[in-house]
Amino acid sequence: MSNENTRPVDMENRSEHPLVEVRNLKEYFPITTGFLRTTMLKAVDDVSFTIGRAETLGLVGESGCGKTTVGRTLLHLYKPTGGEVFFDGKKVAKDTLREFRRRAQMVFQDPYSSLNPRMTVGDIVAEPIDVHGLCKNKHERSERVHDLLQTVGISGEQASRYAHEFSGGQRQRIGIARALASNPEFIVCDEPVSALDVSIQAQVINMLEDLQERFHLSYLFIAHDLSVVKHISQRIAVMYLGKMVELASSVELHRHPVHPYTISLLSAVPMPDPQKARAAHRIVLQGDVPSPIHMPSGCPFRTRCNRATAECAQSCPPMREVSPNHFAACHNL
Repeated sequence: MSNENTRPVDMENRSEHPLVEVRNLKEYFPITTGFLRTTMLKAVDDVSFTIGRAETLGLVGESGCGKTTVGRTLLHLYKPTGGEVFFDGKKVAKDTLREFRRRAQMVFQDPYSSLNPRMTVGDIVAEPIDVHGLCKNKHERSERVHDLLQTVGISGEQASRYAHEFSGGQRQRIGIARALASNPEFIVCDEPVSALDVSIQAQVINMLEDLQERFHLSYLFIAHDLSVVKHISQRIAVMYLGKMVELASSVELHRHPVHPYTISLLSAVPMPDPQKARAAHRIVLQGDVPSPIHMPSGCPFRTRCNRATAECAQSCPPMREVSPNHFAACHNL
C-alpha cells in the first residue's frame, strides 16, 4: 500500500491510556412475551474491559452469550442501553461518532451476506473512502482500492467484478479490505473465519496478524473456537449469558483457568495427541443454557455449576482479581 495512505505509527508519542475502554456496557432488547406485555432481554449486562494499542483481545463463549452484541454495541451499531465507551481517551458520543467510525471498523462473520451483491468489489471497498472523503479524485480513489485489494491478496484488476464471482475466503478478504479502507486503528473481528474451510481459516488468521503488525492495529477478536483465539490473542475474555466471567492473558487462561465455565470450555477442546485426550478429564455441563429472558437469580451460571452454593442464588458475583491481571466472577474461588 502506498505510503501516503498508510497511517504512521509514532511509538514514542503514544499516550499511556488504552485505545479502547468499555465501562459497564449494557444492551437490552425489548421482547414481547404476551398480549401487550414486554420484557427486556439482557444481551449484554454490565461488561467492562480495555484493549491496548496493537493488542488483540479474544472474546469467547457459547452461541447466544452476547459476543457479537458486545462488538456491535461497542461500535454503536446498536445504541447502548447503558455504560460508556472510550476511544483514545475520549468518550464516544453523538458528536464524535463520525470520527470514531472512521477509526474503528468491523469485519462481519458472514462473507456472503455482508457484501452488497449489486455493487462491484471496487465500489464496496471504496465506500468508506467516499463516506469519509479520503481521496481527492477518482484516480486516487482507484489506486487506493487497487492497493487495498492487493494488500489482502486479491489482484487489483478484479475490482470490476461482483462479490458472487469470488469464493468465501476471497469474500472475507474483500471485507477486510473494506475495513482497512478508512485507515482504522481498531477493528472488531466478529467470527471472521467461522464460515470458512479450515485451510482457509489459517490463511485469514495469518493475514490478520500480518496486517496488525504492519498497520499497528488493535483487534477485538470474537470467536467460539478457543484454539483460534489462543493463537491470535494476547488476552482472552470469557462470556456467559451476557456477563463476563473471566479475563486473563491467553497463556494464563489456558494454564490456570479458575471459573468453572472456563474450565468446562477448555476441557472440550480437542487434543491432537490420542493419549493425552484419553487421559484428559472432560467436564460435561448439566442442563441447558437458561433463557436470557428468564435469567436465574444470582449467578447466571449457577444452574449448571458443580460448585454452586446458596450464596450463588443470592447475588451475582462481581469480577475480582484472583491473581495479577487475572479476573474472574465467582463466589467460590
